[in-house]
Amino acid sequence: MSANRGRIFSGASVACGYPELPERVLPRLCRLGIKSFEIFFNTHSELEPEYVGELKGILDDYGAECISVHPFTCGSDTYMLYSGYKRREQDYIEYHKRYFEAMNLLGARYFVLHGNKSESAPDSVVFEGYLRLDDCARSFGVRVLQENVVRCTTGRLEQLVRMKKALGDRAGFVLDTKQAVRSGYDPTQFVYALGDSIKHIHFSDHGPAGDCLLPGAGELDTVGFIEALNSVGFSGGVILELYRRNFGRYEELSAGVRDIQSAIDTVLG
Repeated sequence: MSANRGRIFSGASVACGYPELPERVLPRLCRLGIKSFEIFFNTHSELEPEYVGELKGILDDYGAECISVHPFTCGSDTYMLYSGYKRREQDYIEYHKRYFEAMNLLGARYFVLHGNKSESAPDSVVFEGYLRLDDCARSFGVRVLQENVVRCTTGRLEQLVRMKKALGDRAGFVLDTKQAVRSGYDPTQFVYALGDSIKHIHFSDHGPAGDCLLPGAGELDTVGFIEALNSVGFSGGVILELYRRNFGRYEELSAGVRDIQSAIDTVLG
């Protein structure tokens, strides 16, 4: 579970512990041997440099790294970024500089975007909003990745395929396995359709017991999933992301990350 083990590596989201505070969850997971993380900022004050510096200090103390950042403002994406009201869009992008500055302090490379919920927003508006936010991110040396969220139009594989075709190398994606299942897809459908434009994974198992389970608690073939990622040239983190109700003790999370890494090691040798 060490950082930078290879082209594909395992990790966990600090959001697994929500609503426990990130500064409490992060060291608990670090002490359990997890080295690669996604950090979910839950409110405005958590973007203050002093707080971000506290998280960075925890990572440094344990030789761990932050790969990605998830914003608390994702529920406002549609209204702020895709409405056609340019001043509001610009204000939203300006606010995101706080996230990108935090990412620079943490050493994170990817910003997770939920995206558009409006059925009336055409592809051109959705794709332009993504590009404008990504342009800002790139000025900070980081990237925006579009996530497939079931309640968003961007949760639909067909729209993401159109996005990849329209934007080429500018398109980057987070594949969330539970969100794929909730949208009626096998997660590997996203893998083969989007290929190496997928840069980051939110991973959980699924089956009769639910669609957000610990690895091995459902029916997803973890080794087969990693094989699919490897076949399209994926390079990045496979990050365990659960809700707090989906596990008991924090040791179950570290065991889950080890299971993911075992599958990676099996595929990559």
